[in-house]
Amino acid sequence: MRVLLTTFPEKTFFYHLVPLAWALRTAGHEVRVACPPKFAPIVTQAGLTAVPVGPDRDFWRITEAMAGGTESMRAGIMPPYDAFDDPSKQNLDYLRPGLTEAVRGWHRVSNFPIIAGLVEFAQAWRPDLVIWEPLSQAGAIAARACGAAHARMLWSVDLFGGVRDHYLRLQDTEPDPYEEWFSSYGRKYGFEFGEDMVTGDFTLDHIPAGLQIEAELPYLRFRYVPYGGPAEVPDWLKRPSERPRIAFTMGLSATEIFHGYHLPLSDVLGALSEMDVEVVATVAPAEQEKLGSVPDNVRLVSYVPLHALAPTCAAAVHHAGLGTFATFARAGVPQLCVPHHLDEPMFAAGIARAGAGIDLREPTVETIGASVRRLLDDPAFGTGAASLRSEMDALPSPNEIVPELEDRTAKYRAR
Repeated sequence: MRVLLTTFPEKTFFYHLVPLAWALRTAGHEVRVACPPKFAPIVTQAGLTAVPVGPDRDFWRITEAMAGGTESMRAGIMPPYDAFDDPSKQNLDYLRPGLTEAVRGWHRVSNFPIIAGLVEFAQAWRPDLVIWEPLSQAGAIAARACGAAHARMLWSVDLFGGVRDHYLRLQDTEPDPYEEWFSSYGRKYGFEFGEDMVTGDFTLDHIPAGLQIEAELPYLRFRYVPYGGPAEVPDWLKRPSERPRIAFTMGLSATEIFHGYHLPLSDVLGALSEMDVEVVATVAPAEQEKLGSVPDNVRLVSYVPLHALAPTCAAAVHHAGLGTFATFARAGVPQLCVPHHLDEPMFAAGIARAGAGIDLREPTVETIGASVRRLLDDPAFGTGAASLRSEMDALPSPNEIVPELEDRTAKYRAR
């Protein structure tokens, strides 16, 4: 079958699609990835075929403007999706204006540039299945316009599906902002609005059930497989560490999107270095220049493939981004999560519930150091991390769910 993937032009979202795209290719299916032109090199680096559509736009700056600036984005999940786990906001007085503004603003604005080109390609190529991540709802429009089945691929807890659930339970006769948006394209391309356009015919998810918060939707869960772009294993990583190795990373988004880290790196690295450990810290080059000298047992790198680093570590300190925590979880490594914004607090809480690490919400240099010592000294964290790894390993691989994708595609294409 033919499978078309669509993605917001952001590496951290696209990387979650790659292992599934590989699985479909190795099963013999044709796969294309539609994206804005400037993102095509990221797609082709992954060994996939890119289809450039639409003009290039600075989507993060658009989103930042809609959210009220970078600091507003840092502060938490944007309305109305902050109602996901807040009962006080799960009412129409909060959800309707928030959802209306979200659809009118960044959903419409961020998708608009690629819709015409995406639909034109889909109608010409005729995919059987369209897979889109939650910010690329242009994929749902294209699927309906060409008669394909379509699925959402999650890269977070299901904020969008959960808030949509709350809204539908409360909805009255007032216009639905999603229906108004999608129906305008339905009139152009010849389809009727359906709820599948908001959340897909079904949802693909590679987050362990114990860490996910689901909506009342059909899910197909599979195993997380790390992918972080082009990577080489450095010489120093080929040899075992002489001391317990601690990984420290705050992720790509901190500097690529949010212009800096939320922790005083020099002080934190100094505190970690006081232990008899080796610290491997991934720090963007521009931020390394601000640090000056670092302790002898701290290794500064701008990038290292986490899936190669993680199995060598005794503990990890990070921001609780999905790709980071899932990679260390797959390696059975106890984790200290220092979440800052968006979905990170939810993942940090899940790691703590699983007994696989510590959720530190108000970090200081002292509490970070003390927490890492707990991870190293208390065997219960190792037991919890091993249990979480077993839960993840028990899920089917991306290759193993391909037959189910084939069956669901045949089912939903027939609607």
